[in-house]
Amino acid sequence: PEPPEGGWGWVVMLAAMWCNGAVFGIQNSCGILFVSMLRLFGSSEDKQLAFKTAWVSSLSMGMVFFCSPIVSVFTDLFGCRKVAVIGAAVGLVGLLSSSFVSTIEPLYFTYGILFACGCSFAYQPSLVILGHYFKKRLGLVNGIVTAGSSLFTVSLPFLLKVLISSVDLYNTLRVLCILMFVLFLAGFTYKPLIPNTKDKEGGKNGKFKLPPAKKICNFSVFKVLSYRIWAFGIPAALFGYFVPYVHLMNHVKDSFGDSVPEEVLLLCLGITSGVGRLIFGRVADYIPGAKKIYLQVASFFFIGLMSMMIPLCKVFGALVAVCLFMGLFDGCFICIMAPIAFELVGAQDVSQAIGFLLGLMSVPMTVGPPIAGLLRDKLGTYDVAFYLAGVPPLIGGAILCFIPWVHEREKLKERAKPVDGETTEKMLENESTLVSDTTEKPVKELDSGF
Repeated sequence: PEPPEGGWGWVVMLAAMWCNGAVFGIQNSCGILFVSMLRLFGSSEDKQLAFKTAWVSSLSMGMVFFCSPIVSVFTDLFGCRKVAVIGAAVGLVGLLSSSFVSTIEPLYFTYGILFACGCSFAYQPSLVILGHYFKKRLGLVNGIVTAGSSLFTVSLPFLLKVLISSVDLYNTLRVLCILMFVLFLAGFTYKPLIPNTKDKEGGKNGKFKLPPAKKICNFSVFKVLSYRIWAFGIPAALFGYFVPYVHLMNHVKDSFGDSVPEEVLLLCLGITSGVGRLIFGRVADYIPGAKKIYLQVASFFFIGLMSMMIPLCKVFGALVAVCLFMGLFDGCFICIMAPIAFELVGAQDVSQAIGFLLGLMSVPMTVGPPIAGLLRDKLGTYDVAFYLAGVPPLIGGAILCFIPWVHEREKLKERAKPVDGETTEKMLENESTLVSDTTEKPVKELDSGF
């Protein structure tokens, strides 16, 4: 059915906005939690403290994306509502159990895997369900929804710092469980307008039977060359993407001590990221087809450049300016992912297209921060880590530049196929008329002879 462009869709949009806020607000505030974990679980004798602690936040963010291909399959089978609700419940259990650990190792499972998997199952349906209700306004709505994480990223660092200093890390995690409980309730608003595979199969046969494996895992999206370039170009750009979110707070402590409010940097990232999502989400609606990719190219270029500039900032004000620009283009990159997926593969395959992409993104986003932590442990400074973090976005952005050209060529080939079909049909029609003419002439001659 044609999307209604509103109605109940506005309620769904607000629920999806809360989902983005709760999931990525907590994930993006990991710098505050990281410093608290260093204090709580670390000791001066541990030579790999930053490396081991970084795995908690890095594994958590990576698992959010790593589970995405599986989530897309479940979303296609059972619908957005059921998957989102169950995911939020699992995330709530994971976060609550993280508040009862006494060493760093159990957090790898409770926070890094269980909580993150729940977040992944809650997050992806929030992107897919928007396509049920919006088409013309999809860029704008995606901008508003993804701005939810910016609002939480702006406010959570201050809240977390107050909570950690007053009620310790464990009780802070229990307070964050409230966000996950509201997310659990928000999932019930995802009323589907397009039937899922379970409903289709059940409607035909009376009882549900799993479809063939080819339908469950739709690898046909990789036949689209422009999608293949996109799906491998973006992960190539993301090896250093998550490094500032994890290590920037500790870098500020190393460089400036406790004399500066380091949470202001997360505030700057959050505010401009929200502004970027609203602006570039709307701008993307006016850019035709796959040319939206150029916005992501520009965002990767500036994110890479800003990462390299972090070690060069010898005054706190310069670091604030860098974070403002980085947040702006971070918002640009994130808000147009779903609209680009719709352009490259179409609405029918968009769920699994997004799922495969997020799954591929998980590897570089998981590996990057621990490597940066290892460099910090070995060299005693984050400078080399931030310089190296800026290189992959530049490479990935260069790869993405080819997509609009490739996509146009694919569209031209697709247009050529129906034309060939029409010409063959016309040839067959001409042949049939010739045959009918030759058979009719003798009959007429016989009629006239008698």
